Amino acid sequence: IIINKIKVMYLDVNKAYSSFDSNLAKNEKNDCFVRALAVATGSAYEAAHEKAKSSFGRPDKKGTPNENIVAQMLNYEMNGMTIGDNTYSVSVLGNNDTKNVYKLYGKKVLRQKTLKSFIESHPKGTYIVTVAKHALTIKDGEVMDWNSNKFLPTRKIQGAYKIDSKEVNNQLKLF
Repeated sequence: IIINKIKVMYLDVNKAYSSFDSNLAKNEKNDCFVRALAVATGSAYEAAHEKAKSSFGRPDKKGTPNENIVAQMLNYEMNGMTIGDNTYSVSVLGNNDTKNVYKLYGKKVLRQKTLKSFIESHPKGTYIVTVAKHALTIKDGEVMDWNSNKFLPTRKIQGAYKIDSKEVNNQLKLF
């Protein structure tokens, strides 16, 4: 389905997201951040679960606190994030990427972007996005979320983190 040039895979989005073939995933709840982390990095659910637990302070069967996500992502922006054998670069997106500027009574006002406007301004790349009490992945303009969630284009972005594979290159670059 295409809505205003945004590809929405009505949350049957990616079979890998909604149906991880894992006993751990089947017995978990409130694990949207674990799933978003697994999909964004292409990691196994178990590896993402362990990362969320050890680094983000996520208790079993409970959600990951947003303040923990923000703090760890800022740390990973400087040092990179490793899940399993893979390392990823993390970019914490600031106000220019997560807020729109509007005029209100002649004054410029910053307001949180909606999922729709975020996707329009970031059609390429992989992002973990947090909205009120929920996390999801946007990959090349495609929303990857639970198939039981309905795509709500007006949900406000609270945080966004660009995830890239980190190239390990020890060769000296001259130019």
